Amino acid sequence: MEPDAEPQEITSLVGREVYSNNGVFVGEVEDIRLEMDREVVTGLALGQVNRELFDARVDNSRGVIIPYRWVRAVGDIVLVNDIVERLRESENEEAAA
Repeated sequence: MEPDAEPQEITSLVGREVYSNNGVFVGEVEDIRLEMDREVVTGLALGQVNRELFDARVDNSRGVIIPYRWVRAVGDIVLVNDIVERLRESENEEAAA
């Protein structure tokens, strides 16, 4: 975000789609995790997650919470590091071993 950009309400993140920086759909923001003492966002609660990325980790749960430090950019969509894709790759490597 640009330093001169107008501040936005945090609730404006809710409903935005989340993609990895490689263009892979990750999920949709349903809620925000806040640390009230420090007044910072610490995570994004995602629903409608990409089951190919998270199926082995979330079982039948409704979604996941990703750390906000993974967020690379916020605009019309939210871009996150490709770490979520690497989670899937590490699972595949463990299964092959």
